[in-house]
Amino acid sequence: MTAEAHCEALVREGDPDRYFATLFAPADKRPYLFALYAFSGEVARIRDAISGPMPGEIRLQWWRDALAGEARGSVADHPVAAALLAAIDRFRLPVQPFLDLVEARTFDLYDDPMPGTGDLEGYLGETSSALIRLASLILADGRDPGGAEAAGHAGLAYGVTGLLRALPWHSRRGQVFIPRDMLERHGVTRDDIVMGRGGPGFLAALADARALARRHMARFEELRGSVTAEIRPAFLPVALVPGYLARMEKPGYDPFGTVIDRPAWTRIARLWLASRG
Repeated sequence: MTAEAHCEALVREGDPDRYFATLFAPADKRPYLFALYAFSGEVARIRDAISGPMPGEIRLQWWRDALAGEARGSVADHPVAAALLAAIDRFRLPVQPFLDLVEARTFDLYDDPMPGTGDLEGYLGETSSALIRLASLILADGRDPGGAEAAGHAGLAYGVTGLLRALPWHSRRGQVFIPRDMLERHGVTRDDIVMGRGGPGFLAALADARALARRHMARFEELRGSVTAEIRPAFLPVALVPGYLARMEKPGYDPFGTVIDRPAWTRIARLWLASRG
């Protein structure tokens, strides 16, 4: 299997929203987008493959070295790294956003709660928003296509929503991404979440998080005019945000157990509509 095919398979399996969105991109750009998203997925999944923070730190350092051209061993033997570096070279992508993404993922290795709303926005800005911006550069052949502010807000809306969708999984492994200031406002502690204790306070904190996602979604809608047709595929996943948030507000929603998802055909249909502007 080629490095490109390997990346595509990883994204298809682990990141279906971005996989389906990439199908609306020009065929010659898809391998590079898959490389970008596969890299993001590989770094995000490091915690799942380690026994403690130190091995995770070592893996993150390997990615830093690979991006800086200083990795030990042959980077060509790592299909995701090889495909990503080819994309960076092909489109003259800035390396710093990749390094910032790797640095942000250090938070994932530990059980510390997200300190505040601003910290959450910074974390998602360097991960979710950065992916949209880098995908835009790929779609624009390395040129600055504009839309940077729109990418910021779109990434925050999609990122907050994604963390809420993943809450059952994160809580079971001791991670808390809901900001401490939101939790404290409603009398909720980290232990309440990792022990699976819900209640009105926790539901109110989650409502605050959804409101944050909606604020960024609304700001993105105001900036939608800066997103040209050329780079629209990079923004398509955010079209799924309103549907995901609405499902979290249906009667019977259990933040620790309800799976927030959509059948593939409905996702593709929504992405198709969004792709037409």
